Amino acid sequence: MAVLWLDAVGKDDIDAVGGKGASLGELAGAGLPVPPAFVVTAGTYRSFIEETGIDDDLFAAVDVDSDDSSALAAAAERAEELILGTEMPEELKEEILETYGNLDGGEFEEAFVAVRSSATAEDLPDASFAGQQETFLNVTRDDLVERVKECWASLFTQRAIYYREQQGFEHRAVDIAVVVQRMVDAEKSGVMFTSHPSTGAPEVIVEAAWGLGEAVVAGEVSPDNYRIDRETSDVVETTIADKKTMCVKDPETGETAMQPVPDEKREAQVLDDDEIESLVAIGEQVEGHYGDPQDVEWAIIDGEVFMLQSRPITTIADSGESQAGVADGSGVATQSESNGSGSDVILTGLGASPGTASGDVAVVSELDQLDKVGEGDVIVTEMTTPDMVPAMKRAAGIVTNEGGMTSHAAIVSRELGVPAVVGTSTATDELEDGRRITIDGDKGTIREGAATTDERDAVEEVRPQAPVKPMTATEVKVNVSIPEAAERAAATGADGVGLLRMEHMILSTGKTPEKYINDHGEDAYIEEIVQGIQGVADEFYPRPVRVRTLDAPTDEFRQLEGGDDEPNEHNPMLGYRGIRRSLDRPDVFVHELEAFRRLYGMGYDNVEVMFPLVNDVEDVIRARNMLEEVGIDPEKRSWGVMVETPASALCIEQMADAGIDFASFGTNDLTQYTLAVDRNNGQVADRFDELHPAVLELIGQTIATCREHDVSTSICGQAGSKPQMVKFLVNEGVSSISANIDAVRDVQHEVKRVEQKLVLDTVR
Repeated sequence: MAVLWLDAVGKDDIDAVGGKGASLGELAGAGLPVPPAFVVTAGTYRSFIEETGIDDDLFAAVDVDSDDSSALAAAAERAEELILGTEMPEELKEEILETYGNLDGGEFEEAFVAVRSSATAEDLPDASFAGQQETFLNVTRDDLVERVKECWASLFTQRAIYYREQQGFEHRAVDIAVVVQRMVDAEKSGVMFTSHPSTGAPEVIVEAAWGLGEAVVAGEVSPDNYRIDRETSDVVETTIADKKTMCVKDPETGETAMQPVPDEKREAQVLDDDEIESLVAIGEQVEGHYGDPQDVEWAIIDGEVFMLQSRPITTIADSGESQAGVADGSGVATQSESNGSGSDVILTGLGASPGTASGDVAVVSELDQLDKVGEGDVIVTEMTTPDMVPAMKRAAGIVTNEGGMTSHAAIVSRELGVPAVVGTSTATDELEDGRRITIDGDKGTIREGAATTDERDAVEEVRPQAPVKPMTATEVKVNVSIPEAAERAAATGADGVGLLRMEHMILSTGKTPEKYINDHGEDAYIEEIVQGIQGVADEFYPRPVRVRTLDAPTDEFRQLEGGDDEPNEHNPMLGYRGIRRSLDRPDVFVHELEAFRRLYGMGYDNVEVMFPLVNDVEDVIRARNMLEEVGIDPEKRSWGVMVETPASALCIEQMADAGIDFASFGTNDLTQYTLAVDRNNGQVADRFDELHPAVLELIGQTIATCREHDVSTSICGQAGSKPQMVKFLVNEGVSSISANIDAVRDVQHEVKRVEQKLVLDTVR
């Protein structure tokens, strides 16, 4: 059957009707109020791509590096072209339209329906896939078939391809069904969490707005927020939002449109006590049926409640404990500060994802501005969309004008572990690029400047429980871009920090090193570095923390105060950076090394020094001599180099003889310099390949030479998170692999798998 009625499916039919279809069928079967619907099955999608012969081309098109934005865009465009450009078989069209005609028993000749994607890998207990595929509202017969195809095509949007790659789902293994459901022309709607989505506390969180619920889920409106104690059924807290817009059906065209909320309703409470009571009762019934906390979409018309969707909450911590800094688990903005220093609060909103983060503001008003979001920035935007996920992964925090606890920004931020404050109304107007702020995703506050040590100490913290680490002979470390990420990085269970970048500690001052020293003095500059490294070294002690000395290109320095004197370089990546700049400016470089000397004097013997962009043994000897000049004994302290050029790989034996303790591969630079491919140039992005035979040959030779000279080897480039690279490195005998925070656990398991295979191969 190409089509199944909703009452014929349940939770065991995910392979046939996808996560959304199975959930709705289960709800309907449990007697819950679900509008009538049918499902165009996942098998129908599979038959369509196979019988029309587009399947091989489709999966070949999306087999790309998900971190390559240009390749990702091309893949999505080609997939859409293949699906939408291929005619649906006539027999299938007729079956879909005939079933549509029988919806509601054929009572409505021209029924308005919602057409919702329902992938076979979504709404799962460990991956929500929130907002990945399309939904179309108020669809009629004329557009139904085309909307079904558009849902199929949405399985291969950029955001969907990226998310599956990050979650480890094979594209070829995921199918998509389409739910066609009678529209509920809601007067009020929203989302309900049957347990607190961050802490798992026994309280129901309900969000409500006027009109259709699409605006709440998409974060286009800041909804009312109600917090209900499940044990007493009391409404503990009510937050009434200024609801500026609402999603409605245009009575003339039947299309969904956003329109202003009437003035008398903007700040009026959406739900009355009876409606809240009805929702809570239904929520408890849903959770009782599934046995797990649920995220439920609902709608109300003429006083009647309808359930539109239910999925498991994927963001509750396994331990059930609050995360660090959680004040009361409410997720509701408060005006008070526990340390009494509330005067510097510049904005408030809804605390949607727990934790505190400091960073520079990056205001994003258009999708083409995402490139300006750097590692550790705070994204400030009207509302997030699924296309922003790659940038959200780089960000230290998220702030939005609109949205609530169930908006895309809130759901994805909780899943990424990124603090978020939503529904501020005016953040994009009041915050400007580069401004340093601290956001509190528990209290819903945004404060001026970075969090101080005293402020952090004032909050009673519960350290996240480190996950059980797979035992491996090859160490798995973590890359840390900003000191503020140290706690989350340590909670991964990594064996140490394979790369702590010094750039952020210096560039975040807003001044070039020379300018900062001139304005504030040498000691202040050294202390900036000491404090940045110290915070990470504390979190990981006694595990090693490998710190790379300053490696910022001139175009980054030019944007800072004092940057007018920086040289104008045609390609800064090939220019005045890394160890060559440091050795050329010993009067500045000596202060970086002095910071290391002070840290050693404070007892931080887990800190290691790493020199970037070395080319030959002369660079190494000069750097080693400067260590000695500031009072650091190279024989007693661990120090080493980045292998980022073919020259350094080919000269590694002489460097080993010069006394380095380790060599770490920076694959981004090593690849671009080996293949003559500018990694920032979209014209040649498709030729950037860290797994190119020439790159692997240089890495393999370096590892072999280092093993002969008792020098440990590591990788800290992006490629270290790729399974193919992990397999190659472990087989070659690399000492450690350093991965991004979100990839540590996957790399640990991949290393274990490869090592076990090596052991098995030796005994077979």
